Parts: sequence; C-alpha cells; structure tokens
Amino acid sequence: MNINIPFHRIASATDQIETMRGGAHGDPTVRFEDMIARAAVPFEDRLDAELIHAARTHSDPARREHALYQYLERNNVLALPEIRRALMEDEDTDLRVNLLWALEWLPSEECSTLCRALMDDRDHRLREWARVFAWEKGWTDHDFRIKRPFKHYAGRTFDQTIYLHIVCRMYVRLTESNDKWGMLLVSPQMLKRVFGQALACNNMSTRDDQVVVAKNLPGLNADGSPHHESFLFRGFTELTDPLQGNFYFETQTKRPIFLSGKANDASQGVVPDVTVPFAREGQWFLNEHLDVKGRKAIEYVRGLFRGWSYVNLARIEASRGDFFFPGNSILSTLHHPEVGQKTNGFITGRFKGKVVDWDGDDVIDLNYLPAYATVNGEVDSNLDGIADARGQHVSFVPR
Repeated sequence: MNINIPFHRIASATDQIETMRGGAHGDPTVRFEDMIARAAVPFEDRLDAELIHAARTHSDPARREHALYQYLERNNVLALPEIRRALMEDEDTDLRVNLLWALEWLPSEECSTLCRALMDDRDHRLREWARVFAWEKGWTDHDFRIKRPFKHYAGRTFDQTIYLHIVCRMYVRLTESNDKWGMLLVSPQMLKRVFGQALACNNMSTRDDQVVVAKNLPGLNADGSPHHESFLFRGFTELTDPLQGNFYFETQTKRPIFLSGKANDASQGVVPDVTVPFAREGQWFLNEHLDVKGRKAIEYVRGLFRGWSYVNLARIEASRGDFFFPGNSILSTLHHPEVGQKTNGFITGRFKGKVVDWDGDDVIDLNYLPAYATVNGEVDSNLDGIADARGQHVSFVPR
C-alpha cells in the first residue's frame, strides 16, 4: 500500500479512512482543518527553481527557511536533497532546527539517517534538538533527558521561559459564498517575524492549570520601541505519568483590534477590549534530573493550536502581495458584532519548545530568556513583575 501523506499532517483520522477503502469501518467524521486543506489554494506561486534560488542565496535566513518550507510542502520526499544541503551548509541555527523538525513528517528512511548524524553536530542547539527528534520518532534508543548542569534564576517572574518553534497554516476565506479559500503556510522564522517570538512561561506551583505565552515583536513600531503581547491560558493537565503531562488550555484575552489588519496601525480605526479566544493542547516531558522548588522541570513541550484571524486582503494586494511584515494579520474572533464580520482566517498549527543553553556556558538555562509579562498575562515591559497597566495585554503605540 502506497501512502503519500503531506508533511504537515501526521496520520489524521482522514488519512486512515482514506487508506482503508474496501474495508473501512468506524466513524467517518473528519476535522474541519483536514477538509479545508484539500479545498484551499496555496498563495505561494513561485516556481520550484525560484524557491531553490531563494533558499540558497537570500541573505535573510527567514526568507531562506520560508522558501525551503514551500518547496518541501510542494515536493514532499523529492525535496530531501535540497533539505539535506541546507541542513549541512546553512549557518543559521533556527533554520537548521526548523528543517530538522520537518524531517519528522517525511516518509523516508533518509530522515532517520540525517537526524542521527546531526546528534553530533557542531552547533549545540542543533545537537539538542536532533536528540529530541530522534527519540520521539524512535530513530534512537537514547533518551534526550540526561543528567547535566542547569541554571534557574531565583526571583524572576517565571520559573521557565521556553522558546517556541511554531509552524502554522492560515486558511483565508476569499468569497462571501464560502466556496473559495486560500492557504498560507508560514514557516517558524517567518511566523516569528510577522507575529513575534513566543515564549511558554510557567511557574512550578501553577503550571498544571495555567501558562502564559509572552511574545516580543521587533520592527513593528516606527520609533523603534519594542512591542509586547501576552496571553494567560487556563486549562487542565493529566498527570498519570510522573514524567509527562498532557494538557489542554484556552485563553480569552482582551486586546485592541486594528481595522487596518496590522498591529498598532490605527489608521482605519480601533475596536478596544475585544475578547479573543485561542486554544492550545499538547504534551510536556519532565527531566527527573532538573529539580526546581521541589518539582521536576519541563525539558520539552510539543503541541497544537487553533484560532481565528483577520487578514486585510486589500492591504496585502496594495503592497504587491507581500504578507510577511511585522504585525500583519491579527488574531480575531467571530463573537463580536463589528470584528466578527471582518474575521476571515482560520489558523491551525504546531509548536515545539525545549530548554537549551542560551549563553554558551554548557549549562541548561531554564528561565534565562526575558518574558515581558506578569503571571496574569499582562504586559510588563521592565520585568519587575508588575503590569505596566492593569488588564493591558498588548503594548500599543498609536501611529
């Protein structure tokens, strides 16, 4: 049986049903995101040769990575030679980590060979991630959770601030009749550029039922000031395994909705204090050797997310189709009388995060990265643990 599953989908119920024709059984119900993926037309229209050229020559690592993700999306295992080249030759750490992640989704034995080879790479962050991916795919018998030195900074707002690698698909409704949809695959570094770098922030005493996702988005404000956003998620974690937690969290955060479709651009008006929902679920894995405040620290987290967005297509068309600039497209909701009418995007994606050595001293850092948020998910621009303004989850510089 020949099964050719696109790299962004991992053995969904739809895939299983399709491969069981002739003897299918069970409930054929499918997920919305699986069905819309078949109907949506990719916005990426560059030729393969153009994607390869960008992947090899562009000076911007985010653009190189994005081109590789588009090429991989289109060509599946046939893209492996180009992916291998980038993994071995590119100098950007995030690009290499994110391509290594993509190997998990390709049905080829070469992925195992490549990943295991990179377990001894020159880059310590890539080594860390190669060991994670090899472990979770069963390409090695060695657990990545080993005993080693680690550092926890006392007195900081959060016990852990975990850098998240995120890939997403944005499905955009193109007609009021719902019969035309577009799809934008956003690679991790490009998502970071548009939406900001996200950190998963937790404290040992409360992590089972709440987590803050804090984001920092440089390049948005004309005056060079930083832009911060944060979201308090609440939910449940199943803890029957002492070294693994399975969680489901939701946020309903109030934020301004900019009708221009770009964060902090009030040129077309602002709707204040709109409650925006978002959901995330997944798993975290503890290292029994990382002990903080009487609990084991998270070494690795992985999961899924979904929510709504507002994409100003007219604005993008006016900018010659460029989507990838800071603040473009904003999280939104269907449950607001004005904003709901503009909400035209469905976002679904995956995230992975791991504690690593950030300052080059061969010691794992648990809460080294600054998270500009309070424990309640409010903006805290000076990291003193106190909100800049009570109830403010987004820093707003009018333009």
